[in-house]
Amino acid sequence: MKKVYVPQKIDVLILCGGEGKRLKSIIKDVPKPMAGIGGRPFLDFLIDYAARFGFRRFILCSGYKGEVIRKYYRNKYKSFDILVSHEKRPLGTAGAVKNAESAVRSNPFLIMNGDSFCPLDLSKFIDFHREKRASFSIAIRKAKGSRDYGTVRVDHSGKILSFNEKAGTKGSNFINAGIYLADKSLFLMIEAGKKLSLEYDIFPGLVESRFYGYMTKAELMDIGTPDRYARVEKFLDNVF
Repeated sequence: MKKVYVPQKIDVLILCGGEGKRLKSIIKDVPKPMAGIGGRPFLDFLIDYAARFGFRRFILCSGYKGEVIRKYYRNKYKSFDILVSHEKRPLGTAGAVKNAESAVRSNPFLIMNGDSFCPLDLSKFIDFHREKRASFSIAIRKAKGSRDYGTVRVDHSGKILSFNEKAGTKGSNFINAGIYLADKSLFLMIEAGKKLSLEYDIFPGLVESRFYGYMTKAELMDIGTPDRYARVEKFLDNVF
């Protein structure tokens, strides 16, 4: 099957299953990606940002209180398709991707974390993936000492030499920015119905394949804690 590299024909999976336990003082009774930013869910900003580059089909991988996501997006957008893939029990980031397999049409497809934002140029990311003839690509950026992101080592061509979700790996200068392009062969690597993590269980094993890191200088932020949530809120005011 010939690979498609036109954003309009590339599906976007957004991982939306997070409960947001550390944000309970701010959000109540909604999944973490539905946390309000300026009167809108954080998830809206991720969808709108990807849409700027031409993406038109979104698959929201929901879990905790997934009905909130389903109801909100049922008639939200008219110009592109939004589907919800719901997991009945927590499956982890890889399990959520596997659970959405039947909804994915494109090869490759884009995956985004639903609780972080990194405004990289998605068109250039796609071009990089095509030029490298990669099976899997992830966006990476220079590490700034955070212990909350997976660490990545790459060679001069961008080929990933190691991926370690435990921060602090010696010799690693890059961190995972939470945006991925994946070939459909990824589904074959994930056992159905099992709770698995992309970062812990899948990515470390991809280093022998055509697995590349796209370097970006774009800021990486997440809404995982009240302090980070406040920072993202200020940042998005300047972007949108």
